[in-house]
Amino acid sequence: MAVRAIMSPFIKSIWVKSHSNVHHIKKHKEAGIIAANHQSIFDFLCLISVSGRNIHFLSAEKFFHHKLWKPLMLSTGQIKVERNAHDKSEVHATVEKHLFKKNLIGIFPEGTRSHSDTEMLKAFTGVARYALQHNVPVIPVGIKGTHHIHNKASKKVNFSKTAEIVVGEPMYFDHLKDGYKDPVVLEEVTSAIMREIAKLSGKTYPH
Repeated sequence: MAVRAIMSPFIKSIWVKSHSNVHHIKKHKEAGIIAANHQSIFDFLCLISVSGRNIHFLSAEKFFHHKLWKPLMLSTGQIKVERNAHDKSEVHATVEKHLFKKNLIGIFPEGTRSHSDTEMLKAFTGVARYALQHNVPVIPVGIKGTHHIHNKASKKVNFSKTAEIVVGEPMYFDHLKDGYKDPVVLEEVTSAIMREIAKLSGKTYPH
């Protein structure tokens, strides 16, 4: 994608200190879900800059209503999520369409940015549901340092801080694919994914 090709070198040169095992994303030519911890709006920017593949993130509606963020959201193919809407059928259909085309979907399982630099929030089970329902792997990603670049309490972006990105091996749940409607199975898969993200990010998941 042209926008990613233009922005990636700029973002990497300023904010990405290091990245490792990104080949798990670059060499994965099939459909999949990228799941990462979330502390900053820079999480998806830094991850996209090193991914080597387009990632369609589920993004809050506020970014599509913001005059600066909206063009970026639309031009990079991000997926708008109306967080207060009870009917999420349009989002589910869009995710299914992307996965059918062998694209990558990006999701922050915590749902919002964590205030803590050491502990992750309780995750929603959406990643697990999509992975099982569509029988696709989850690629866990640990992101470090973006909290210091910009966070919920920040008014300005810090140009002196950098991030580290660590990508884990794809996680397959083929044996549980029939359990995508079972709350117990979804929690089990979600916990497994979050434990792996915790290990990669150096954070804790105490839930």
